Amino acid sequence: MDKTVKTLEIKAIEVRKSIMEIIEYGQSGHTGSDMSCTDILTTLYFQVMNNIDPNTPDNPDRDRYIQSKGHAAEALWAVLAEKGFFPKEELKTFYSFGSRLIGHPNNKVEGIEMNTGSLGHGLSLSVGIALAAKKDNKSYHTYTLMGDGELAEGSVWEGAMAAAHYKLDNLTAVIDRNGLQITGKSEEVMGVDPLKEKFEAFGWQVIEIDDGNSIEQLLTSFNTAHEKGKPKMIIAHTTKGKGLSFAENQINWHHKVATEEEFTGAMKSFDNQLEVLNNEI
Repeated sequence: MDKTVKTLEIKAIEVRKSIMEIIEYGQSGHTGSDMSCTDILTTLYFQVMNNIDPNTPDNPDRDRYIQSKGHAAEALWAVLAEKGFFPKEELKTFYSFGSRLIGHPNNKVEGIEMNTGSLGHGLSLSVGIALAAKKDNKSYHTYTLMGDGELAEGSVWEGAMAAAHYKLDNLTAVIDRNGLQITGKSEEVMGVDPLKEKFEAFGWQVIEIDDGNSIEQLLTSFNTAHEKGKPKMIIAHTTKGKGLSFAENQINWHHKVATEEEFTGAMKSFDNQLEVLNNEI
């Protein structure tokens, strides 16, 4: 296996450990949603996005990231702390009175471009940012992460139309297609399949990967060249609660805190995985 992939896999496990600690500190969090998108965020922040540097957070040439599925904030806090945007010690303040680290992305925190979490708005925001780059002749790329549950919002499809209309080939969107949302299976709550054909009909370049928790597949999809004049959509089929044996594909883990026994077992499992991967490098 490629050394880059293994290094990112190690980083993803470290991020998952931080997510568990954050939720333990705050006694609140969207555990299942965090775990399903951890590998996507890790791949973006530690390999794909350019000029993401806590020493120059306002670099005008930095790539932009918008987290439309804002309820998975714990995963984003963990990644930003790992990246060095704020001290890891601050993660202990999650959900406490006066903390900057609240339950949705908040631009009082370094590394956050915009407040998000009102579901369905992230794609439209990203279209505006990508269009601004075109107007300003800037080379930065805009990325956004959406949950499959928010695809029922009409603003998603307005954004999809606009992105194709303005030929935003500097925009990449990812759908965390874990198949579950707070009230049940996504397709039963509001069916959106066939997704690939829908976005292609809207004028997007679409890449669908069967394992959205595979760093290798994610890297391939991000590195696939953009079709000129088309925004790119990556439909990543992920596992809700990925990495937690007791939470994988469980609807009730959309928003839930681990028991002491579950927490201890998960951390031990992650440590064992880290030991194996570190020995392989």
